[in-house]
Amino acid sequence: MMKTTKFGRRSLLTGATATAALTGAVRASFPSGAFAQAAGPETNKVTLGFIALTDSSPLIIAKEKKLFDKYGITDANIAKQASWGTTRDNIVLGSGAGGIDGAHILTPKPYQISMGITTPENKPVPMYILCRLNYDCQAISVAKEFKGLGITVDARAFKEPLAKKKAAGKEVKAAMTFPGGTHDMWIRYWLAAGGIDPDRDISTIVVPPPQMVANMKVGNMDAFCVGEPWGDQLVHQDIGFTACMTGEIWKDHPEKSLGMRADWVDKNPKAAMAMLMAIMEAQQWCDKMGNKDELAQIIGKRQWFNTPPTDIADRIKGDIDYGDGRKVKGSDQLMTFWARGASYPFQSHELWFLTENQRWGKLPMDLDTKAIIGKVNREDLWRQAARNISAAEADIPKSTSRGKESFFDGKVFDPADPKAYLASLQIKKVA
Repeated sequence: MMKTTKFGRRSLLTGATATAALTGAVRASFPSGAFAQAAGPETNKVTLGFIALTDSSPLIIAKEKKLFDKYGITDANIAKQASWGTTRDNIVLGSGAGGIDGAHILTPKPYQISMGITTPENKPVPMYILCRLNYDCQAISVAKEFKGLGITVDARAFKEPLAKKKAAGKEVKAAMTFPGGTHDMWIRYWLAAGGIDPDRDISTIVVPPPQMVANMKVGNMDAFCVGEPWGDQLVHQDIGFTACMTGEIWKDHPEKSLGMRADWVDKNPKAAMAMLMAIMEAQQWCDKMGNKDELAQIIGKRQWFNTPPTDIADRIKGDIDYGDGRKVKGSDQLMTFWARGASYPFQSHELWFLTENQRWGKLPMDLDTKAIIGKVNREDLWRQAARNISAAEADIPKSTSRGKESFFDGKVFDPADPKAYLASLQIKKVA
């Protein structure tokens, strides 16, 4: 059994490094290239949360296609969550107290929860990230009143009309799904790259993903960032338009993750491996173009999204109607679940999210990022699972870092020197 990891914010500010390694006992349970089915998981039960966003598809498909059952997790409960705050609260509770064991989750949230940031009473609950769930395909949407101004991935055309509206005594608001989360980081990056300070020039508000379209319909915000299918639904209802897909800001960017309570994984290492393998196989299924229409039909069902499949299907194929006259077929802005390392949790990507949170004053500058990533990121488990499902060698990254990352505005994030990246950014809260 793996050693239980306990940590809080204080220990991460000391500069001490820490890494998580797969123990000999777990390695013995999972010989390379084969799952020790005879040994069986410690439990056949797991409760995983999801929010109605297309990037939760691997969890839903693993359930619908009985991939959890294939690996002995015959009682997998995939439980819909109302918001990311609800997801957090249920993870803190744990399934033993009526909550959940893990979830489809915004990549920074397992770090927040592990450090006791944003949790009730600042209670740290150690978590692991076992895999990434997808790349790309979130949308930055803008209200219909701003259509025709040329607002795209370049937000500079948005600055003057926002300033005029504000000068007229009206509040200008941008919505995201949780402070410090992926959508918060994308809309902040986009605004700042266009010369708009997300803390001074506009108010940022929190709205749960499924409520975004309804809130823009009644004029509660001027822009929002959320995952699909809500960006496409907004266009279909002619309430606003898509300024850009987030993959236009950073191509092949990391998005959601599978985050688990560390104590559940430590107590049930074989069950955790079985669950991970099922989800990774589901990611491979979701990535096949021939499965996209069926995927849209499945997740659109009442018990999952309760959304018309027509609001889901186009963008998972890369067919983007921006709602402002721009239409593209077969673009590279489709959601990716497996190809190009989409499932592997690169540690360098988590460092970017931590660095961006530092940029906006949401994490302390003296945070030992290496230590916390070493504790939360369990790429070692992913590698073992990849071998167990006989993943192609080309699909298994050789390094925990994807190297330098380039953004649409010319900025470069070098994970070997995050401070240089921060220094290159003009709009930020840190000095």
